Amino acid sequence: MLGLFIGAAAVGYAGYACYSPRSQLYGRTYLGPGRGSRQIALTYDDGPNDPHTLHLVEVLAKHEVKATFFMIGRFVAEKPEIARAVARAGHVIGNHTFTHPNLIFCSPARVRSELEQCRKILDDTVGEHATLWRPPFGARLPHVLGVGRKLGLEPVMWTVSSNDWKIHTADGIERRVAERIRGGDVVLMHDGAHVRMGAGRAPTVEATDRLIRRLKDRGYEFVSVEEMMKQSGDREIGSSGQCCGSQITR
Repeated sequence: MLGLFIGAAAVGYAGYACYSPRSQLYGRTYLGPGRGSRQIALTYDDGPNDPHTLHLVEVLAKHEVKATFFMIGRFVAEKPEIARAVARAGHVIGNHTFTHPNLIFCSPARVRSELEQCRKILDDTVGEHATLWRPPFGARLPHVLGVGRKLGLEPVMWTVSSNDWKIHTADGIERRVAERIRGGDVVLMHDGAHVRMGAGRAPTVEATDRLIRRLKDRGYEFVSVEEMMKQSGDREIGSSGQCCGSQITR
């Protein structure tokens, strides 16, 4: 009986670790420099999204904040002018696959295809971009992270989630993030939704405006994931497939 219990617990933990952003069971991922830092990296998934990505870029420009956008390749192909606007504004652009599948159910060949297709459309649309990537849903197994490493991509997870895909008010999003910030955090937000173009992200845009003002007043500094890595000495960042160094996790 004890053996069955231990076995079930092990299976449960293994399943949990596929999605837990902090788990390092299946391979190391970037989670920021940890407590003691006053830096915060805002990251946005599932864009570019019309019109909310552009509204978000306006908010970030108002506060002189650089963020990190993990873009879906098929949406870049659909709205290349929005992706280029993000790049022109000086934000970091990373790979979020071409179609946003759950990669734990994909073969290594499919994982490679998703990442390579997204990288190609980013190359063609915005040119040089970061070697950062984020698995859709945060889902990963050893073969998923292994393919990314072979392609020279650095996996980035998060330490604070806004839950803005299910919290539909700016007040709720702002409160959830502000209560969880401890410093050295990578914050997960969304400027789009993987299911369709045009998803409503106005609450996220408004919450971003409020959070930047609120957290700057508390003495925090906003940086891109690339800048956070460089300043904390975690690794050197290349671009368009070139990366080197080591990563720090917590």
